[in-house]
Amino acid sequence: MRIADKKISATQLVKEALEKAERFSDYNIFTFLNKEGALRDAKVIDERIAKGERVGKLAGVPFAIKDNFLSPEGDTTASAHILEGFHSPVTATVVERLKAEGAILIGRTNLDAFAHGTSTENSYYGPTLNAHDKERVAGGSSGGSAVAVALDIVEFATGSDTGGSIRLPASFNGVYGLKPTYGANSRYGVVAMCSSTDSMGFLTKTPEDMDLLMSITTGQDPKDMTSLPDFYNETEPKQIRRIGIVKDFDNDAVDEEIRAALKQKCEELKSKGCEIVELEMPILKYALPTYYIIVPAEVTSNLSRHDGIRYGFRSENSKDLSNLYGNTRNEGFMPENKRRILVGNFVLSSGFYDAYFLKAAKVRTLIIKGFEDAFQKCDSILMPVSASPAFKVGEKAGDPLALYLEDLMTVPANLAGIPGLAIPAGKTKTGLPIGLQLLGPRRSDKSLIQFAKEL
Repeated sequence: MRIADKKISATQLVKEALEKAERFSDYNIFTFLNKEGALRDAKVIDERIAKGERVGKLAGVPFAIKDNFLSPEGDTTASAHILEGFHSPVTATVVERLKAEGAILIGRTNLDAFAHGTSTENSYYGPTLNAHDKERVAGGSSGGSAVAVALDIVEFATGSDTGGSIRLPASFNGVYGLKPTYGANSRYGVVAMCSSTDSMGFLTKTPEDMDLLMSITTGQDPKDMTSLPDFYNETEPKQIRRIGIVKDFDNDAVDEEIRAALKQKCEELKSKGCEIVELEMPILKYALPTYYIIVPAEVTSNLSRHDGIRYGFRSENSKDLSNLYGNTRNEGFMPENKRRILVGNFVLSSGFYDAYFLKAAKVRTLIIKGFEDAFQKCDSILMPVSASPAFKVGEKAGDPLALYLEDLMTVPANLAGIPGLAIPAGKTKTGLPIGLQLLGPRRSDKSLIQFAKEL
């Protein structure tokens, strides 16, 4: 509105965003800055406003995209060596819809390579640092996007959430992060990780901004068969008054300060007239092993297209075609990418498919049923995003299992396809942000955001 009312120019806003990006370069947030293109787009917006022409809802607002969203600005690398130099001929539907409303892309943000990780330490370009403590991780895989918003470089940034990749960095950096209902936003033009759990969402400073963004980007996309009709703009938010608390996660494994923040939030909700409902959901203890069978299996399939022949990095040390495939993948993939490929091939292999993948698919159905039963007793579930605040860079880098455990409370929502909204809920005694998440039934995204506004 300030731009449309001529109180500030789009060019001025973009210049400020780019200056901040340069000033905070030691946080390793961006893989590419769209300097010339952003200023050119800002000039067009200013000229249209000067002529009295209509501009979009996001006219002149600087934003950033996670570097697994395809667009012509810079190379889309997904922070992986094997995609280095890949210039996309297409634009992701979400990015296209944001640009159509006048938003100005200033750059691409760092992530765990191919979104495989919970700390943004698995990036080919090195780790992104936490906005509140540079000795700690940003969370992952959308770490760059979260820090760009937390440091006020951009108003919002895109993210992808396959098992918590928006909510975890949002929690670690004290911003809002939405994993929408599966299919609410189109997956077209985003580098695929696990096609059955990938959800495209946003990191913002306020729930009001989240509401606006969702109203712009949701809706069916003929290029994505899994996308849903636009339920977001066609339904009114339902009032949330019964809040479920999962007793299974109230234990010593969860940091004392996070449990205290959850308890305090429950007391606040009671004072506002909400009813707190205790839930027993023992099925959720199987969510993490289920996730780490299903996801590597789909990762194996999705990464098989990267062979060094059609696009991206190609190894020069090859004598024949088979050698080229092997060397390109060995040199181009990060260790975590290789780990998931190996696990995926194992669980899909003859003799193990029934024992692992098929069993995991059945447990996933039970998890979906578990949430359906829970939402008969409550309107929304409130729980921690992570068992602990942001940990130190390198602290868990050599322990894949410890990193996987960071996803313990986020993966259930992805397996069930339900929305999850990470909300800031205070800080620890040392000043690290604490995040909680609101989960709701499928297509309740608007209700969760509205409830966050009330909070």
